[in-house]
Amino acid sequence: MNNRRQNVIDTAHKLFIDKGYQATSIQDILDGSGISKGTFYNYFPSKGELFIAIFRSFYTKIRHEREKLLIGQDSADIEIFIRQLELQLMVNKQSKLLILIEEVRVSNDEELKQFINKTLLLSLRWMYNRFIDIFGESKKPYLLDSVIIFHSMMTHMSHFSYRANPAGTPDIQIIRYCMNRIVHLVNEVAESGEQIIDPELMDTWFPKFTNQLDACHNDLLHSTTELKKAINKAIPCDEDRRRAIELVDFIQDELMQSDKPREFLIESLLSTLKTGYASQIQAYMEAFEESIHSCLSR
Repeated sequence: MNNRRQNVIDTAHKLFIDKGYQATSIQDILDGSGISKGTFYNYFPSKGELFIAIFRSFYTKIRHEREKLLIGQDSADIEIFIRQLELQLMVNKQSKLLILIEEVRVSNDEELKQFINKTLLLSLRWMYNRFIDIFGESKKPYLLDSVIIFHSMMTHMSHFSYRANPAGTPDIQIIRYCMNRIVHLVNEVAESGEQIIDPELMDTWFPKFTNQLDACHNDLLHSTTELKKAINKAIPCDEDRRRAIELVDFIQDELMQSDKPREFLIESLLSTLKTGYASQIQAYMEAFEESIHSCLSR
C-alpha cells in the first residue's frame, strides 16, 4: 500500500509541475496513477492534502540527508552547514518545489498558504539551531535576527544572480558568500548588543501542527535535534552512531507523518534505542521519550 501511495505522490508531483497545481484535476491524478477515486480518498482527503504529502516526502528526504552529513562531524564546523544548505537547495531545484510554492502563494487557497508559511518557519528554526551550534550559546539572543538576514540574503542573491546570469551561479558559491558576510554580522551585533526579534518568540510561531508538515508538538522536534547531537558526540563507533540516528529518525517519522502512529512499533524501537545506547545519552533519551509520549497521548 505504501508503494501505491508513493506512486500517487510521484504522479501528482509531475502533473503539478507540468500542468500547475490549480490546473491539475483529481481525475488527471487518477488516470496517471491508475487508481480508483475511492483509493485516492483513502490515501488523501483532498488534493490539498496530496500537495502537503509531496512536501513532506521531499522534506523528510532533505532532513535525513542533512543529518547524515553531521554524523561523526563537529556540529560547529561551518563547512558542514554549507554542505547541508547546498544539499537542500539541490533537492529543491531538482524537485522544482519552489515553482509549486510560488503558485500557491498567488492562489486563493489559504490553508496551503499557511502550510507554506509554516514550512518556511521550520526552515528558519533549523537554521537558527544550527547557528547556535556554530556561533555558540553566548550569541543566542542575536541569532534569530541573523538567520532571517541570512535567509533573505541567500534568497535574493540567488534570484538576482539568475537574472544577471541565466546559466546560474553555483549554489555553494552563493551560500559561502552569504555565510562569510553573516559571520561578521553576528560578531558585530553581539558586540553592540542590538536585537530586533527575541528568539523566545519563535515558540509562539509553532502552535500544534495537525496533519501538516509535522503532526506533533514543538518539543518533539527540539528533543530529536538535541538527542542526535548527543549521539554524535557520545557514541564513538560510526556504525553505532548511524544505527542510533536511524532509529531516532524512524520514530520521529512515524509520529510526524502518520495520523495514527503505530504505538507498538514506536515502543519497540524506543526499547532498542534505550537498551543499546541509553547509558551514554541518558538525559537526552529521557527528554526524547517524554516528547514521544506527549505526541502519542494528544
